[in-house]
Amino acid sequence: MMRRFLPLVLFTCTAALAHADKIVLVAGTGPAEKDAPATQCALHEPFCTEFTPKGDMVIDEMEHGNRVLKVGKDGILHVIAGTGAKGATGDGGPATAATFNGIHNFVVLRNGDLLLADSFNNLLRRIDAKTGVITTVAGGVKKGFAGDGGPAKDALFSTLIEIALNPAGTKLYCADIGNRRVRCIDLATNSITTVAGNGKAGVPADGAVAVDAPLVDPRAVRPDAEGGFYILERNGNALRYVDAAGKIKTVVGTGAKGLSGDAGPGLQATMNGPKYIALDRDGSVLIADAENHVIRRYSPKTGLITRVAGTGKPGNGGLDGDPLQCQLHRPHGVTVGPDGALYITDSYNDRILKIER
Repeated sequence: MMRRFLPLVLFTCTAALAHADKIVLVAGTGPAEKDAPATQCALHEPFCTEFTPKGDMVIDEMEHGNRVLKVGKDGILHVIAGTGAKGATGDGGPATAATFNGIHNFVVLRNGDLLLADSFNNLLRRIDAKTGVITTVAGGVKKGFAGDGGPAKDALFSTLIEIALNPAGTKLYCADIGNRRVRCIDLATNSITTVAGNGKAGVPADGAVAVDAPLVDPRAVRPDAEGGFYILERNGNALRYVDAAGKIKTVVGTGAKGLSGDAGPGLQATMNGPKYIALDRDGSVLIADAENHVIRRYSPKTGLITRVAGTGKPGNGGLDGDPLQCQLHRPHGVTVGPDGALYITDSYNDRILKIER
């Protein structure tokens, strides 16, 4: 009996280990600046990672880099926008000669064009995938609040932070943090409107009309397939949801700073300066809980929150093992790749990681 049972136990354990998640490096920490394998290149404060329709990985760098990078299927990293200097120049010319000031994130349109949140310039800018030319779509270098009900080109923002497309790719949602509003650009008509926030600071009451409610500081936004959208608040330490009828409610966070509640109800959990959200293929919300140095997942089906990666302490150890034992340092981005894997923008470690499932 023992001779038959022992191999079965060993086989079962081996099979389980073979299917365990593993976190690996895919870009950053090398000496080269460009035109080399991504794992041999240096990144400078990366903030967002997304993928083109062709499957190329695109990375933006914030204040310390002010560049946009692309990693093709050959694994080589190239610069596609930005000289590395701070500025607001280059419109009408090649994006590689343009300057930026704090690109917080970007989206990839279905034709491959990029829309960039050039945050500290208060601009929404576009890079044409075919020509490489950069233009301004909305905003002005001067902060302000203007343009609702009219063309996006006449709009003003007060620090445009995260932008996100709806699943159909027809609307662009904009977290206008300084104005305490979430705004939406209809890409067919190029008109802009406010969809959440009345400009005042405060915690919105559950069930309130989103456009009439206050917001603490909308840092990130993400529309879902149900016609609603999520709002992540940095100092509010909360995730809120606006349904298709325009009513808002809190779904994660007590409002207090902390790192508690994993494996429990989202409404009983605490966060600390969360910065970014994305949706997984099952509709769950991935949260870059930056000041806690972790990535977390909220399930709207169960209402539960769980930890995906990070130990809760800043560091850079633990690669090539369990994502929960890997140290992160202020991760500002998380996304789902075309392969279904999770990609983490580990900002203060200047690297991009992948969780292999």
